[in-house]
Amino acid sequence: MYEIGKVFSDRKKVRGIKKMKDILPMDKLDQRHRGLSRAVADAYVEAARVCLDRHHESPQEFIINNDHSTTAVVVQWEKPDERSNAAWANTDDATRDGAYACALAATELTKGLVAVHRAERLTGADYYLAPEGKSIEDLEDCIRLEVSGTHSDDTLLKSRLRTKVKQTKNGISDLPAMAAVVGFKVRKILIETVG
Repeated sequence: MYEIGKVFSDRKKVRGIKKMKDILPMDKLDQRHRGLSRAVADAYVEAARVCLDRHHESPQEFIINNDHSTTAVVVQWEKPDERSNAAWANTDDATRDGAYACALAATELTKGLVAVHRAERLTGADYYLAPEGKSIEDLEDCIRLEVSGTHSDDTLLKSRLRTKVKQTKNGISDLPAMAAVVGFKVRKILIETVG
């Protein structure tokens, strides 16, 4: 395993010094995202491990397309055991919950936003986010996040993002929103601010 926070890339050298890359911070999400209990966070990460392991070996480089910027990150995970794979045999559930772990970690890393509350039905979102460390009196100062995951190719990833952006616009909430789609197979996370 790599040190927490950053890893060296063996492919990108700057004047003989290897460039550091951020690690997608999926571990211990509940310690930073107060909208997640430990049990929920652990379940999301376990689902992500199962989804990632279906296509890759750890570690892998992922690309986060965040509105108009692109960030390369390292995603690392422990190989799931037989029991974890059996528990997450329902691909739809594993993909959805694993995408929550990856998307929440990506919004934390790229935007400094953390989950503070699970969203209610019909809001056009899955979670409410706020800046890390900000005290939230009510949810009116939050940003909604709608999440999806897929094991398909790039074309479906972009199409799914358009669908999720539309879903946030059709929600009953008028709070600002973002949509995120995790492509486990293609190693991409797309995040778009809904305007």
